[in-house]
Amino acid sequence: MKIAVILGTSKSDGNTRNLVESFVEKSGAKLFDLSDFDISFYDYEHENRNDDFLSIIHEISGFDHVVFASPVYWYSMSAQLKVFFDRLSDLLTIEKELGRKLKGKSVSVLSTGYNQDLPDCFVQPFELTAKYMQLEFKGCEYVSIQTEPDLAKIKVSVAQVIENVT
Repeated sequence: MKIAVILGTSKSDGNTRNLVESFVEKSGAKLFDLSDFDISFYDYEHENRNDDFLSIIHEISGFDHVVFASPVYWYSMSAQLKVFFDRLSDLLTIEKELGRKLKGKSVSVLSTGYNQDLPDCFVQPFELTAKYMQLEFKGCEYVSIQTEPDLAKIKVSVAQVIENVT
């Protein structure tokens, strides 16, 4: 199974990045760090066609499964990933054929945060987007990291995610 990981985070060496790197190493997935790309906000005039969004979508359309990775920021996904999600609207308007190539693929979420429990409102945008775009939502793996010893949870979570995806 070919797996792509879309990482949206403001901290290049943070806990979510560490979780993603461990997942990529174990699964053979390809990482797309949104910080490495120029993706502008959704534009009703579609004057942003020349940024990197569509090229990323073209590439991930060749994968079987997409993992969205984000730390929890104010009960939600990161700003980088939110911009990416907003741009999925392009696949419903100006790039419908490209959007159809994603239909039937599976998706999941990797996340880290400080709180012991992941708020339900964090997962809902991923679930609803998957449903709307006819993607199979395979779940969310969340790692609460409050202290240094909690970092050991990353390895356990990676094994769980790989099991859920494959």
